Amino acid sequence: MQLILGIRGKYPQTNAELQILQKEDIIKDQHTGRMRIIKLNKENPNTNLVLQALKLLNSGKNKNKPQK
Repeated sequence: MQLILGIRGKYPQTNAELQILQKEDIIKDQHTGRMRIIKLNKENPNTNLVLQALKLLNSGKNKNKPQK
């Protein structure tokens, strides 16, 4: 639930996107009781590509923000 609150998303959409990442072996999850722990699979070369893409997207957002 913390992930959903952190990204301000809805559970069904967030869960569907996590399932895509899991099918591509970019993330691995582990269930402990009712808690689900999600970790990046750093052994998968595609994980690094996804992280680089996210950095590029984030840097583009920061360029459009007005400087204080």
